[in-house]
Amino acid sequence: MARISFSYLCPASWYFTVPTVSPFPRQRVAFLGLFFISCLLLLMLIMDFRHWGASLPRDRQYERYLARVGDLEATDTEDPNLNYGLVVDCGSSGSRIFVYFWPRHNGNPHDLLDIKQMRDRNSQPVVKKIKPGISAMADTPEHASDYLRPLLSFAAAHVPVRKHRETPLYILCTAGMRLLSERKQLAILADLVKDLPLEFDFLFSQSQAEVISGKQEGVYAWIGINFVLGRFDHEDESDAEAPQELATGRRRTVGILDMGGASLQIAYEVPTSTSVLSPQQEEAAKILLAEFNLGCDVQHTEHVYRVYVTTFLGFGGNFARQRYEDLVMNETLNKNRLLGQKTGLSPDNPFLDPCLPVGLTDVVERNSQVLHVRGRGDWVACGAMLSPLLARSSTSQASLNGIYQSPIDFNNSEFYGFSEFFYCTEDVLRIGGRYHGPTFAKAAQDYCGMAWSVLTQRFKNGLFSSHADEHRLKYQCFKSAWMYQVLHEGFHFPYDYPNLQTAQLVYDREVQWTLGAILYKTRFLPLRDLRQEGARQAHGSWFRLSFVYNHYLFFACILVVLLAIILYLLRLRRIHHRQSRASTPLDLLWIEEVVPMIGVQVGP
Repeated sequence: MARISFSYLCPASWYFTVPTVSPFPRQRVAFLGLFFISCLLLLMLIMDFRHWGASLPRDRQYERYLARVGDLEATDTEDPNLNYGLVVDCGSSGSRIFVYFWPRHNGNPHDLLDIKQMRDRNSQPVVKKIKPGISAMADTPEHASDYLRPLLSFAAAHVPVRKHRETPLYILCTAGMRLLSERKQLAILADLVKDLPLEFDFLFSQSQAEVISGKQEGVYAWIGINFVLGRFDHEDESDAEAPQELATGRRRTVGILDMGGASLQIAYEVPTSTSVLSPQQEEAAKILLAEFNLGCDVQHTEHVYRVYVTTFLGFGGNFARQRYEDLVMNETLNKNRLLGQKTGLSPDNPFLDPCLPVGLTDVVERNSQVLHVRGRGDWVACGAMLSPLLARSSTSQASLNGIYQSPIDFNNSEFYGFSEFFYCTEDVLRIGGRYHGPTFAKAAQDYCGMAWSVLTQRFKNGLFSSHADEHRLKYQCFKSAWMYQVLHEGFHFPYDYPNLQTAQLVYDREVQWTLGAILYKTRFLPLRDLRQEGARQAHGSWFRLSFVYNHYLFFACILVVLLAIILYLLRLRRIHHRQSRASTPLDLLWIEEVVPMIGVQVGP
């Protein structure tokens, strides 16, 4: 081992040597440590890539699940980042107020606000209804604001006071107000605009109180359903749950069918390019088609939707039954006069109604005339008798009542059926959900063929849905036949159409058209938030780009530093080798000079 010697002349005999320590073991340890760290960083980089690519769809699914669960939880009114909005549905029989809330916009200009219905401390929806309808104020319009005061006081108690001034209020009137004259409508709305701001601090102006048409109501219902189903979301191709996308890259929207007691409504998206229409059909299409932009910027046309929407008055389940009874009575009485018969004039000689269960007796009264009927439960014959009530025309592109219907691509479409579409399939038949025409026809035909006594006994034994009542049992045969005729003969749905879902709730909640209304009314708010966010954070954009959105640059910097350290150590090693070779002759010379000094004696 080489030695380094030190000699001191005072005293001259003091000298010692220090052994040199080889740097090679330490270099090996350093190299091994650097190699281990490099491998660890590389492994982390690979795992991060794989985890990012593999877990992204699962994260989105998990976020959707959390969002659906969160919809049923109490709203955190202490959160300062929440915004609120109010919608009053002024219907014919009463008025309801809905309170909605949403967090700050997520920053994606393609997304709407994440609006949800507010829930109180007991996790119940914040909604209140009063009766009668606002149309009852037609003769006393100066009391319209007094009429709505209980609803707005209810909402003011749930929305945080600090948020009142920035909470928009929309008062939207429907069927009842449409029946009033324009003069009476304007008088009621004028009183609301004048008096409500004096008592409540909500964001409210003249344009936010209006009477909406049936077309607008249908569009809002269509928007609400598709929003809850996530059909306005823009997902990439890695999302396995994403429904089929159109050529434009958007998700395929769903159409809606809604049959109430008095009216029937249909709404669905139609492509921009339709078949060649006659001048009359083109004019009808303009009336029935609604085109609107759901994007936060009107210049972005990728969020433009064209929706066919129409309402058929008198085609609801209860009103259709009345029309059917009128038809039966008129035909029976006319036939009696012509043939000298007495069918239906007494309980002993009733009219045999194919649309009622076997053995059920009933009486139809119109003015002073009475018709006695008894059910015979022939579902096929019932459908044949209902066909004239559809009032179809010979035109191929006409549906109910001869009204123009935009073509439906039944091979690439999806529909949801609500109200009577769900009740007819679920309440007594218990086959609600995915609709299958032949299965439904067989179940409905079997039900109609049962004796009324058997049906009532099954009802008492609780074999039907808890929502079913005696009225449902009595008219189920008729309503199922009417629904079947409307769907397949009126709207021309194929009998084996596989993409109709009958439902009452969507993700365990009832979807109101008011949700679609506030989504449409607030569609420009994300643009305001995005502009404010951009103005506040423009100075820090380079930092976010480098270290937040491109965090792999950090790993690259670490690797560069490690490489520099390795090169530096290699250079030190070469320098050490050169010094070792050069120091050998000097050591020998030092030894030669030191050894003779040992025998020298210092004189006195």
